[in-house]
Amino acid sequence: MIIEQIYTGCLAQGAYYIESNGEAAIIDPLREVQPYLDRAAKNDAVIKYVFETHFHADFVSGHLDLSEKSGAPIVYGPNAKPDFDFISAKDGQEFKLGNISIKVLHTPGHTMESTCYLLKDEQGKEVALFSGDTLFIGDVGRPDLAQKVVAELTQDILASHLYDSLRNKIMPLADDITVYPAHGAGSACGKNMSKETTDTLGHQKATNYALRADMTKEEFIKEVTDGLLPPPAYFPLNVMMNIHGYESIDEVLERGQQALNPADFEMVANESGALILDTRDPQTFAKGFIPNAINIGIDGNFAPWVGAMITDIKQEILLVTDEGREEEVITRLARVGYDHTIGYLSGGFKAWKNSGMEVDFIKSITADELANIMDKETINLVDVRKGSEYQSEHVEEAINLPLDYINDSMAQIDKDKTYYVHCAGGYRSMIFNSTLRARGFDNLIDVAGGFKAIQDSGKLKTTAFVCPSTLK
Repeated sequence: MIIEQIYTGCLAQGAYYIESNGEAAIIDPLREVQPYLDRAAKNDAVIKYVFETHFHADFVSGHLDLSEKSGAPIVYGPNAKPDFDFISAKDGQEFKLGNISIKVLHTPGHTMESTCYLLKDEQGKEVALFSGDTLFIGDVGRPDLAQKVVAELTQDILASHLYDSLRNKIMPLADDITVYPAHGAGSACGKNMSKETTDTLGHQKATNYALRADMTKEEFIKEVTDGLLPPPAYFPLNVMMNIHGYESIDEVLERGQQALNPADFEMVANESGALILDTRDPQTFAKGFIPNAINIGIDGNFAPWVGAMITDIKQEILLVTDEGREEEVITRLARVGYDHTIGYLSGGFKAWKNSGMEVDFIKSITADELANIMDKETINLVDVRKGSEYQSEHVEEAINLPLDYINDSMAQIDKDKTYYVHCAGGYRSMIFNSTLRARGFDNLIDVAGGFKAIQDSGKLKTTAFVCPSTLK
């Protein structure tokens, strides 16, 4: 028997490859499915089933392409009603896979179709639980996402279902069972997930706040729903794609990988109204970029910020990437449902610059330079981290305008005044600065390295409480 967790850090997502006696199953596959096909072929195994734990919100699953290319049926638990052929599994139903079996445990709460899969080994012993978004390491699935799709499913109703699912289906299982969740720390599908991506169920019973044995349903609902931040806007759109279907990843890649020289790139941008997305390193971007381009670096928390910043999932996109990374960027966009990349700049930004096209830049300064400026004059310092980060510790003079709420934040910026902008490490501040610059805000200066660099310099006084502050 083989169990492999295929973890994708940028989405904090775990897919699973299970194999026994020449038969394989994939649980919660990502959009690009060739790696699963290659993994099975390596062992001369046949993919027999594609299991889905629920309709995912944070990514577009690869179930349709994988089913078509492997011939394996798609399996959902009870209550799932997608617009394609699938097996509607019953609670308690078992699927044979080689010499092992996988049992369906219907666990509504995160969503109403949410299902865990309990693996039994060759001797029939229950050894692993693929818990989807029902149970994480250190947390449980947030119960407020399904209401974005079905209005009458309030978060309290879903949390009540989740409480029952955990107590009746999961907590009675043996302590030595290994828990394999769908997500880890960094995912927006929970609020308190551990950086660990597996654990024993017994340890979770002892340490996970939501599994306390003496917890009442009312206490559970209160604790699970407390402090939930609004989910990214693209979540319900991804759910709809997972329910109704989508284009093959092959078609998305073919359309996106249209190499355009600078002149053609400019022409297509002007004629299509496409958004120019530059995925290079933030400080590289600052030194020169195509006017009106938005920077979301591929080497940061790329997919969630794309989903937060590009509100129209059908927005046409033109790419500026590091050379050789075009396919990677198109794939990672498609993972979260952004399928309408229509080309990329051949030769990258260097080709644009060498052709004599117009170039823009964003001024960037070091933390030491910021301290020197603040020693001489009063400035507008903007901290674009989340409110919780700001409240934990921030520069005394800074005001908090979170990137998460950029439209509200933008309303507080005066185009005629100069602002110095920082985040935690320099990634989010460049998203903020480039987005506002594309909208005509020309007086934003980036603080390279963000709050970490400010702390390391030791030249600015910080505080761990919220100070009332206003823009000057």
